[in-house]
Amino acid sequence: MSACNCCGCEDHTPVFEINGYHLVQCTECHLAFVANPPEAEEMTRLYSASGNDYHAALHDPDSPQSRRIARIAAGHMGFVQSIARGGRLVDVGCSTGAFLAQARRAGFDCSGVEFSRDSASFAARSTGLPIEQGSIHDSRLDAGSCDMLTMFDVIEHVPDPASDLEAAWRLLRPGGWLVLSTPNIDGLFPRLSQGLARTLNYWPHPEPPYHLYQFSVRTLTAMLEKAGFEAVRVQHDRIDLAYSFGAPATLMRMPKRLAYAAAFAPLALIGPLVGQGDCFYLAARKPTQTQRQVA
Repeated sequence: MSACNCCGCEDHTPVFEINGYHLVQCTECHLAFVANPPEAEEMTRLYSASGNDYHAALHDPDSPQSRRIARIAAGHMGFVQSIARGGRLVDVGCSTGAFLAQARRAGFDCSGVEFSRDSASFAARSTGLPIEQGSIHDSRLDAGSCDMLTMFDVIEHVPDPASDLEAAWRLLRPGGWLVLSTPNIDGLFPRLSQGLARTLNYWPHPEPPYHLYQFSVRTLTAMLEKAGFEAVRVQHDRIDLAYSFGAPATLMRMPKRLAYAAAFAPLALIGPLVGQGDCFYLAARKPTQTQRQVA
């Protein structure tokens, strides 16, 4: 039985199963996670351009996926600039570098870290910025050398989020910022559609095995505070509708998915307006004291 990555509890309840992967929820702190994640070799294949059509499309600047990522990067930049206007910024999980390109234009001193070898090489070529291939644990950055670490749509993918947050805490200077975005399992759409998930064997929100964890504002805040951070600001948002439900041309060929989108897409649109978006940003700060404060 898998132990919760946040609180260590070994008791959990089932949430959803797809393709043999079991999404469960901790009975103590309510963190949701895949109880039987893929092996490391399988994860490497999933994130390679050759093993995944989506990741391969990101390497084509003219693809719809690349244009979508550029739009999302602009949203990331807006949230980051509400926190800071410059400094040493490292984008962990930088993918093909779309956000880094915007951050450099905005005046940040930038570099990136990317797990996928294919995407890391592409980001280095397309941006001309230093990109380290690997996880945050593989980085050669000096402790306390960063003013800001960004992790956009990353924390839900990693096998040990608590360990990654510990690494982020070490790399940040006192007073430095950690900015994350992640899907929100407590959002209006995922929460109200969950009841039909088992009946339909369809729930586009959790996406195992790519998303190994499903956070809420409460569970991510708890994990950040356990790592020593002070959670400062939350902004609710929504996942691109075409990503969650399919492009309009696709839906017109699939009546059942079209009906599903018609029923639940309005909830995805309303969610951010009522503080229940199906994704969110969270900005957390490393305390200015050199001694970590543990609750």
